[in-house]
Amino acid sequence: MENKLTKKWYAIYTKPRWEKKIDSVLIRKGIESWCPLQKVERQWSDRKKIVEEPLFKSYVFVRIDDTERSKVLMTDGALNFVYYLGKPAVIKDEEVENIKLYLAEKDARITIISDEGFSSGDLVKVNYGVFMDQEGTVVRGGKKKVYVQLQGLGQVMIVEFPATFLTVK
Repeated sequence: MENKLTKKWYAIYTKPRWEKKIDSVLIRKGIESWCPLQKVERQWSDRKKIVEEPLFKSYVFVRIDDTERSKVLMTDGALNFVYYLGKPAVIKDEEVENIKLYLAEKDARITIISDEGFSSGDLVKVNYGVFMDQEGTVVRGGKKKVYVQLQGLGQVMIVEFPATFLTVK
């Protein structure tokens, strides 16, 4: 039987543009929190600037046990847990680690889109890099892109790979 005090990763919905603020408040509360950020170039009328933006809009990840759920939800700006099949969606440790490893790579670029409206294509296996041995689905226009779905998030992560990194399953 599973221990209720075992810490697991969950995703929480946040108010729009509150991701970084909620992440820092949760950390100050003693909760293990992670708001994945990536550097993005933004154009202003007079200059370009590199800024860090949340990878997942309106999402923050927390690693908690069952007793800490209410502490998370009592955080200003935290709206609710992401649910899957009627329960807060548990995110696998390996998925979180893979994202962390990939974001640590030089020039890492990930684009997030909703998984609604996509039909599945060829199943592929990644043969190189931090996503090695992961399977994904290739979509239209994509000799270079593989979709890696994060279970229960309703999100698809698009990671660009050279076609030589992939083999069809």
